[in-house]
Amino acid sequence: MKEYGVFDIIGPVMIGPSSSHTAGAARIAQVAISIVKKGFYRVDFHLHGSFAKTYKGHGTDKALLAGVLGFKPNDKRLRDSFAIAKKEGLEFHFIKDDLGTVHPNTAKLVFYYKDGTTSSVTGSSIGGGNIEIIEINDVLISYNGKFPTIILKYGEQKGVIYEVSKLLATNNYNIESIKTVKQDEEVTLIVELNERLKKDLIDKIINDKRYDYANYIEGVK
Repeated sequence: MKEYGVFDIIGPVMIGPSSSHTAGAARIAQVAISIVKKGFYRVDFHLHGSFAKTYKGHGTDKALLAGVLGFKPNDKRLRDSFAIAKKEGLEFHFIKDDLGTVHPNTAKLVFYYKDGTTSSVTGSSIGGGNIEIIEINDVLISYNGKFPTIILKYGEQKGVIYEVSKLLATNNYNIESIKTVKQDEEVTLIVELNERLKKDLIDKIINDKRYDYANYIEGVK
């Protein structure tokens, strides 16, 4: 039986009206900007399911935009996120979409850069302000944003989990959780830690040429 904490029941401290549609939405976007590179000039929000149906009434649009601006769910500026984004010159669009067989409270955020590149993060608000990031740049993952996390994608091969685990242990880091997601012949390794990595170790891991995708996310409190 799943255990619940008091904040899972009463919800987070937030600007309402809904922990799922407002606080969760802000947190999805807040985690998303901790994942993608800075300097985006435009964000498209692809809204799925109940997010698409009720986003204006529940303030999901304002919350998502607030998160992209770096505001937490309890920040009073959430209500004015449209005006603040326009003042800062950030272009934004809300698009009703069908993202497939995902949670009904799901949004895909696509970030645009002036060099012509894009980055995307898809996240679901799963209740009580809790979220799950389910995709980064088309890489399937499962990440809740609470812990510093290493994400690696690579062609199936032996030894990667052992080598990453050994490197962390040698440098006195404890692993909170470790899991893999296999898609065709590609493996995504997700390693959550209970403390943040030092920069030299981050560089050593994510600059390894064997990985098709490598990222380190510090986590958002």
